[in-house]
Amino acid sequence: MVRQSARASVVVGLGLVLAACAVKGPTTAAAAPNYQAAAPAIATPANLRAICYNDADLGTYRARNVQQQLAVGVLACKGADGQRRLTPQYQAFVEKFGPDLSTNAAELKTMVARKRLNIDVMVTEIANRTAGRPTEDAAFCSRHERAFAWALTPEVTSLTQVPSPYDFGPEMKVFPCPKS
Repeated sequence: MVRQSARASVVVGLGLVLAACAVKGPTTAAAAPNYQAAAPAIATPANLRAICYNDADLGTYRARNVQQQLAVGVLACKGADGQRRLTPQYQAFVEKFGPDLSTNAAELKTMVARKRLNIDVMVTEIANRTAGRPTEDAAFCSRHERAFAWALTPEVTSLTQVPSPYDFGPEMKVFPCPKS
């Protein structure tokens, strides 16, 4: 009789734990900048010094990459009802980083002029590369959710602290200048 009572208590206890988990929902890990997909290995060009990006230009490029990739993620990640799941997070992101985004827009114009690039082509290429990722990466929406979770934490005070979900630098021939 005691064994049956103990078993019943265990079953009831497990049922309560399961019910609590169902009500509470799944727990998620703390927000961290650990969501970026690995960049493909691409050979460094022989003329690297002629085409490389200094730290300031890399920061400008990377900030625009983050913003553009997150915008595409908002459009691509939809719930079962067909509604965009990440719109509120994107709105909070734009509100939090509005000054950084404005500064970046001006810096980007200067950088592309200096490097003789077309800003529309660059931004469209980032968007197109991002839009192609859901078919290749099952974690596409999860990466974007984690990116927003990280970006919107109080610890993150600058857009430069937010890695983009994908590093398109090597694919887009954006390489850092060698240190020397």
